[in-house]
Amino acid sequence: MRRVLALLTGFVMIFAVPGAADPVVPHEKPPRAAEALRADLDRILSDPRLAGASVGVVVRDPVTDRILYRRSPDRRLIPASNAKLFTSVAALEALGPGFRFDTRVLTSGRRRGNVLFGDLYLRGGGDPTMSAADYRALADRIVESGVRVVRGDVLADDSYFDDRALANGWMAVDEPYYYAAPISALTVAPNSDYDAGTVLVRSRPTRPGEPVRVSTRPATEAVEIVNRARTLAADATGELSVRRAHGADRVIVSGGIPAGADVGRALSTVADPTAYSLDVFRRALIERGVTFEGSGEGEAPDRARVMAEHRSMPLRQLLVPFLKLSNNGHAETLVKTMGRVLREEGSWRAGLEVVRSRLEASGIDSAKYRLVDGSGLSTLNSISPAQLAELLDTVRDRPWFEDWKRALPLAGATDRMTGGTLGGRMRGTAAEGNVSAKTGSMTGVTALSGYVRTRAERPLVFSVVFNGFLSAPPRDLRDAVAVRLARHGADPQEPVPSPGERDRSSGSAVDIPSTRPDESVFECSWSKSC
Repeated sequence: MRRVLALLTGFVMIFAVPGAADPVVPHEKPPRAAEALRADLDRILSDPRLAGASVGVVVRDPVTDRILYRRSPDRRLIPASNAKLFTSVAALEALGPGFRFDTRVLTSGRRRGNVLFGDLYLRGGGDPTMSAADYRALADRIVESGVRVVRGDVLADDSYFDDRALANGWMAVDEPYYYAAPISALTVAPNSDYDAGTVLVRSRPTRPGEPVRVSTRPATEAVEIVNRARTLAADATGELSVRRAHGADRVIVSGGIPAGADVGRALSTVADPTAYSLDVFRRALIERGVTFEGSGEGEAPDRARVMAEHRSMPLRQLLVPFLKLSNNGHAETLVKTMGRVLREEGSWRAGLEVVRSRLEASGIDSAKYRLVDGSGLSTLNSISPAQLAELLDTVRDRPWFEDWKRALPLAGATDRMTGGTLGGRMRGTAAEGNVSAKTGSMTGVTALSGYVRTRAERPLVFSVVFNGFLSAPPRDLRDAVAVRLARHGADPQEPVPSPGERDRSSGSAVDIPSTRPDESVFECSWSKSC
């Protein structure tokens, strides 16, 4: 290996043979690049906010397999949404980038004219992107087939997955929030971010003193809206709260909004995603003039034939909203789908077995980490930075790698489906448009693991995981590591900005409640399409 020594006089480049004595120079010698990197990273990680916290960092050169920096590399830490790196890689290996989810309408009944004698079954295949428009399209296919009357019931079949809706270790306090929506083989996404299992609650002010007008999108009776909110005077300051009651389908809207204010929008989870899907589909049939006798749940018989079908986008395309926006529901759906496809059991137990086996085949020792869900929402998950970095290195030769890497958030990119959870961060630095990495945040946890190219165009993989800090999330320190790696190989005399200075480039990032598990940039107030 050659060590490059920049002489301060004459800008002469001297190449030293390993083991040879360093040449004598007339002025103080600047630190070598590797030493400067270690010194700078040590300084960043000596921030008082990390005192007493668990800090794990690994920087790896995938070309030479050299470790450029390590700090407690094998310490198992809560990864938050960095767990999605494991889940997404396993899904690509197990299901393939072309995998699509299916949602079907089936029947075993007989047709006579425009009458169907028998039941209609809405059978879900786990598609987290199903929208009300997609259910309307299924209803259109039924009408186009000539059926106007169903002498039977419309039944929801969610048997593709088991009946566990929440993963091990999820906290009850998170239940009302969209990032912890129940998982079902039948679900509805109310927006283009595909936040499945949620409903959009819209609150419009009326006249001062009168109730706020509340509606849902899509329209549904799967939730009961309890409206306690009032319209305030136009010059008043008020806050609106939208919370689903624990373990119930009641969504309580309280507080107030000033007259003349914009429509308030908030996502709420739905207690029973299967009933929600069935309700949206039933409404679509009724709107098209199709009559039926009743509705409920039931499993389609084996002999049932397909009357209508919707296929999702392929997995390679779903990776973008999944990883860019850190969508928890997508991760859990993929875990259960892997279990169903490869173990004939749509459960977390079976799906996580597939994750472990696929990652084991990639050289990730399953005895050295623990995953109890696919999204990282559970605090029972435990992964070391060394394993995260190893995974990032290992997958670089996979045929789907470029699609996967492009789906990771990109630092400083303003387009949401490019920058994702890093869109508001590291702008104006060497990391902007360079660092592709998965974020992770929850109470007492922040993480960033991904790829960066140095000033010398050397690719590096890195993993930074902080646990147990008591301050506000020190994302600026996490980002400072990535920025310093992007500068690796620059003039060592160039001053390195402090983490606080870097954090001022974070743009529109907004802090979030401590119970929320992932990146702050996706509050509805920051142009989230909800």
